[in-house]
Amino acid sequence: MGMMPLGSTEGWGSAELLLVEDNPGDVRLILEACREANIRAPVRVVADGVEALAYLRREAGYVNAKTPALILLDLNLPRKSGHEVLEEIKRDPDLRRIPVVILSISRSKEDLVSAYSHHANCFITKPPNMDQFIDVVKGLEAFWLRIVQLPTQR
Repeated sequence: MGMMPLGSTEGWGSAELLLVEDNPGDVRLILEACREANIRAPVRVVADGVEALAYLRREAGYVNAKTPALILLDLNLPRKSGHEVLEEIKRDPDLRRIPVVILSISRSKEDLVSAYSHHANCFITKPPNMDQFIDVVKGLEAFWLRIVQLPTQR
């Protein structure tokens, strides 16, 4: 789907976010919430699990991809599920340091336990309305992009 620059990246080093989401409505909602939350890091969007891994491994059309500072990963994806993507990321010594935030509509205990069993950094159930979505994204931005130190930030 490409890149959606969200304002200036000044002061953010080369931080980028990777959003792995197949639902165009949810992509729009998340990007709008990022704008409302004033997230300045570029957000790259891929629509399925196979594309996500190609992006992260700089394969196919992604040879110039940067390593994202944070991955926002849906679980219900075509071609390769979010569970499979998470498993592969956390098994790969070159990728496993990247924090993965599961952002899913699922409220299933099995999905939650599976995500943490495969070393997800956190699990967030997608909120039902825009205001709550903005709050979630602001919290993600404050914690993951301002408070903690990430290995991919410079």
